[in-house]
Amino acid sequence: MDMALVDQDLRSIQETRQIVAKAHQAQNIYKSFSQSQIDIIIEKMAIAAEKEATRLAKLAKEETGYGRWQDKVIKNQFASKVVYNNIKDLKTVGIIKEDTANKVMDIAVPVGVIAGLIPSTNPTSTTIYKALIALKAGNGIVFSPHPSARKCIMETVNILSKAATEAGAPEGIIGCLTVLSLEGTNTLMRHKDIALILATGGEAMVKAAYSSGNPAIGVGPGNGPAFIEKTADIKMAVKRIIDSKTFDNGVICASEQSIVIESIIKEQVVLELQKQGGHFLNPSESEKLGKYLLRANGTINPQIVGKSAEELAAIVGITIPVGTKILMSAQTTVSKENPYSREKLAPILAFYIEQDWESACERCIELLQNEGQGHTLIIHSSNNEVIREFALRKPVSRLLVNTPGALGGIGGTTNLFPALTLGCGAVGGSSTSDNVGPMNLLNIKRLAYGIKELDDLKDHGTSSESQSLPEEEVIRLLLQKTNCDGRLTGEELEEMLKNILQKLSDRSIS
Repeated sequence: MDMALVDQDLRSIQETRQIVAKAHQAQNIYKSFSQSQIDIIIEKMAIAAEKEATRLAKLAKEETGYGRWQDKVIKNQFASKVVYNNIKDLKTVGIIKEDTANKVMDIAVPVGVIAGLIPSTNPTSTTIYKALIALKAGNGIVFSPHPSARKCIMETVNILSKAATEAGAPEGIIGCLTVLSLEGTNTLMRHKDIALILATGGEAMVKAAYSSGNPAIGVGPGNGPAFIEKTADIKMAVKRIIDSKTFDNGVICASEQSIVIESIIKEQVVLELQKQGGHFLNPSESEKLGKYLLRANGTINPQIVGKSAEELAAIVGITIPVGTKILMSAQTTVSKENPYSREKLAPILAFYIEQDWESACERCIELLQNEGQGHTLIIHSSNNEVIREFALRKPVSRLLVNTPGALGGIGGTTNLFPALTLGCGAVGGSSTSDNVGPMNLLNIKRLAYGIKELDDLKDHGTSSESQSLPEEEVIRLLLQKTNCDGRLTGEELEEMLKNILQKLSDRSIS
């Protein structure tokens, strides 16, 4: 047994317990803060994060090697400014809704301390986003960084924590593990003082979160197909797909993984893809790249994640035209063994040609059932009937229309709630289908006044009193039938009496 690893595990477990204890103590204070106090704190956090957006983006790129730092700047700004602007006016403290007519009241209750698991693909932006929504809901949060993004995540936490405490938050309300190990993360997820796990990352990690014994909101892999229907604006559809799949070199899980088209528009789509920087791999090139996409255990090869098309070509030893933005491989099958029909967090797309929109619809379902159920699907079309059919039949939580998948799914180019944790619903093994926000991190206490007595619930309508027509209703019927000058015609009076007699008859029968 390697004693160094044992020592690492023990130190990680001990540190985790200490950080959670501190966060729990801080949250016991924080949960009594007013809405205005909390709003000031998250405003200062958002400002501090946005100010450091570029520096954090460069740190993330330098440490992980994934994606483009320029695009990570946009993600950091999205996670700070856009998310903040969407949550700043939410009521998350005390009475958040009151229905005086029905005598019901909703009262927000923080869940407690949240465990925030952070992936290496979107490390700094996800940390900013989770900290803001957690503290907006009155919670504390303890982060467990992905080991390959440890430094940039810790720096992000330091920025957020400093801003929060300077704005009045108690020390320790935001924590971060620094001695990283699997045992440390498991200790965090299973800790009795962790109220909820917010898990974003690999499938194994998300399953571990749901198996921890604590409530969890997890997100599995995406594998979103993009269907280009024959009525689509093909030029714009191709542009949106390429914009999405090249954004941060495809590391956002809502980005497109396959293009599915109808055969009638094949030549137009192929030509437009090539014109805008797409390169179709020949069978030999497809085989070379395909062997590199998955590891022996069937999981994605981290060496391809977030690499550009040119970097990928160099890695596998193929020659592509200068300026190539995405690599595409024509496919006819879908399976766990076919890497092109799986999630590929890089500018690589499978390309399927189907006879008509109905068969394209079935292909999209097949792709989603292979991987990515409950996540995202994109359709480019101007045919509302086809769009509606896709919405009704697809096992996804987000069906995006005429927009880039990566940015549309997270709420950047759509009016979906801006989020970097995208629920996949029960079909995808998730506890929610929402774009996760502060309201997912609250318990709602409901106060309800009594409006009936037991006697009111007993065989209502059998007494002679209940069979009679209330005077108020007779008056109402009279007024309905009265002319503007206050008089009734003979016909109107006769009709009114018939209505009253009918109502009496109906009530006696009931």
